[in-house]
Amino acid sequence: MTGHAHEPGLTGPDRDQRGTASNRDPCDHDHDRDHHNHKHDHGHGHGHGHGHAPTSFGRAFAIGIGLNAAFVAIEAGYGFAANAMSLVADAGHNLSDVLGLLVAWVASVLVRRRASARYTYGLRGSSILAALFNAVFLLVATGAILWEALARLLHPEPVAGVTVMVVAAIGILVNGCTAWLFASGAKGDINIRGAFLHMAADAAVSAGVVAAGLLIWLTGLDWIDPLVSLAIAGLIVWASWGLLTESVAMALSAVPPGIEPERVRDYLRVQPGVADLHDLHIWPMSTTEVALTAHLVMVEGHPGNGFLRQVAEELQTRFGIAHATLQIEEAGGPPCPIAQDCAL
Repeated sequence: MTGHAHEPGLTGPDRDQRGTASNRDPCDHDHDRDHHNHKHDHGHGHGHGHGHAPTSFGRAFAIGIGLNAAFVAIEAGYGFAANAMSLVADAGHNLSDVLGLLVAWVASVLVRRRASARYTYGLRGSSILAALFNAVFLLVATGAILWEALARLLHPEPVAGVTVMVVAAIGILVNGCTAWLFASGAKGDINIRGAFLHMAADAAVSAGVVAAGLLIWLTGLDWIDPLVSLAIAGLIVWASWGLLTESVAMALSAVPPGIEPERVRDYLRVQPGVADLHDLHIWPMSTTEVALTAHLVMVEGHPGNGFLRQVAEELQTRFGIAHATLQIEEAGGPPCPIAQDCAL
């Protein structure tokens, strides 16, 4: 028997409980029609507590990419002209952020693509790959900065301190404004948070470069420039490490950090009629959506569509799990062939 949380083709008492077609859940689908003539050893319940669609940051990406691309050209040009490694290092970092913003923008568009027969979840996972790419690329760019800064530290060269200060001050404005464009989405989406963190870190880095330029102008000590470059590299690594570890965990389908698996397990176990639970999996479908599958062993057979719908809604409300699929098994029946292989 197959029971779904959303079933548009109900008749009789089930239809009365659901109400007329005009007030049905807009997320209803035709799974029962597709499977009406199939028999299953286990009942499957699909409860979809759909979260809000990811907010569009298309304008923010376009403005941020345009501002930073222009600034990279200006900063690199003045950096080479003034022989200022700190400016060149910051320009290289900003160039990596332009590429990072492009990748994040593409991913934010791809996550909205509809599912297909081959990509059954659509392209939601592209946002996870974008966050991972940004973190890795940022660390690679940092390696190049470290190499050049160490060479300059061993062999300091004259630096135009005033030029460094002026150009870096412009960078504070450009990076600060760009970070502000992504601030509203930084908490709920690691892909957007990656863009925000890069821009916020750049604003702080530019402030450090201004300080370096001032010190060089006041003291005439040229080794301050590569020293600040090393500090910039350290800040980049520190700011990017959390993004790297979280995006790697997401790419490996780890439970998102805001969800405690045992709490979800405990919630499902205490539902009416649930005798046992196994094959519980929780993983990120994208940087904003979480999915769950679980096998529920019921003492009185299939609990009905209302039960599945209520559990799905509670999983969404309590834990932020937007896509729940529950498989129903009857207590005392044949053992589930994968039950003993499940970690949870």
